Amino acid sequence: MNTSSPSQSSSVFPTLARRTLITAFAAAPVLPALAQFRVEVSGVGLTQLPIALVPFRGEEASPQKISAIVQADLERSGQFRGVDASGQSLDENSRPDLALWRQRTADSLVAGSVTRLADGRWDVRFRLWDVVRGQDLGGQSYTVPEADLRLASHRIADYVYEKLTGDKGVFSTRIAYVTRASGRYTLWVADADGENAQAALASPEPIISPVWSPSGGELAYVSFESRKPVVYVHTVATGQRRLVANFRGSNSAPAWSPDGRSLAVTLSRDGGSQLYTIPATGGEPRRLTQSSSIDTEPTYTADGSSIYFVSDRGGAPQIYKMPASGGAPVRVTFSGSYNISPAISPDGRWLAYISRVGGAFKLHVMELATGNAMAITDTAADESPSFAPNGKLIVYSTQIQGREALMTTTLDGKIKARLAGKAGDIREPDWGPFQKQ
Repeated sequence: MNTSSPSQSSSVFPTLARRTLITAFAAAPVLPALAQFRVEVSGVGLTQLPIALVPFRGEEASPQKISAIVQADLERSGQFRGVDASGQSLDENSRPDLALWRQRTADSLVAGSVTRLADGRWDVRFRLWDVVRGQDLGGQSYTVPEADLRLASHRIADYVYEKLTGDKGVFSTRIAYVTRASGRYTLWVADADGENAQAALASPEPIISPVWSPSGGELAYVSFESRKPVVYVHTVATGQRRLVANFRGSNSAPAWSPDGRSLAVTLSRDGGSQLYTIPATGGEPRRLTQSSSIDTEPTYTADGSSIYFVSDRGGAPQIYKMPASGGAPVRVTFSGSYNISPAISPDGRWLAYISRVGGAFKLHVMELATGNAMAITDTAADESPSFAPNGKLIVYSTQIQGREALMTTTLDGKIKARLAGKAGDIREPDWGPFQKQ
């Protein structure tokens, strides 16, 4: 990780510098984060669905305000806007006065309850109503320990999102990111809203390039604990790790294959920085690119057929695509002289990347079928885009008022949410896969 602005980071390209000149850390036990995040949603979408979240019966006695968490999740998605639900008392067993909610311009309504059981667990129940059609859209119940009340809230938001949009919700997924504070670097695993962060790794040395495995159980990363970049795979639940790539020279920029069996990595073992694949358990790498240029930042398409990567083979960093087994690369980005950090949406329609525009580093989104691309931020130091597993949001890091922060954005840039932490400089976010229920 690097404390300078992107334009000061490297004479080659900044993300390469951050993802190759890394440093490592010792595995640390998972501990609660000292600082919580707050969610600030800004912007107005064109087709936001008005929804009312009535305070859950009993939630005043709960350590987590279920209805507020659900509402924040839905608003952050860009698909919903909250409707005032004050003065109303409902739960999952109530028959709501739908005419009243239509007067309040709500299209849908969520009500529920949260009750502490004798064994210390919490019983969380809810029901979703289609106010316009007068339909009961069902509900669910969860019996969870106190530590999982936020997870239960996110699962409620997932249910509501899927019922009303037809797309799978991502609120119960996780993100990983890196912070630097007081000279110490920490790799965090957090809820998709940035809350409930837990330290997976910590070190006095920098940590960069964390990337989730397809199963969501492991993170690959690069360390410099042996005074050179080395790739490890870390099991999140246990803190155990294994060495995957420690060859002569630099070992960097890991990317999981969709089947989880191998990693694409950037190695300089044979001179220059080139792309290789290597078994996720370690072993002998197989070379994919043959060039005299710097080839780095590989990322697989969801079907595993192709790899996008960054190369300066044309004289400046641009994004290319090639078969996952190797072969002739095809250039993808042509607008701008400096394009890095490719991320591909799960459906393969969109490419997110960072482009240097007049000295500013801005998040861009390209529709791959047409090649049409646009900047979707007004910030100037964007980094490390990563798609949500449903492809509807992107998480990235940037600088706002001199502080690094995590942001999520819709693909059109109209709705953004700042996940503003107090844990120091925030970098390198990666959005994990759907969680198994």
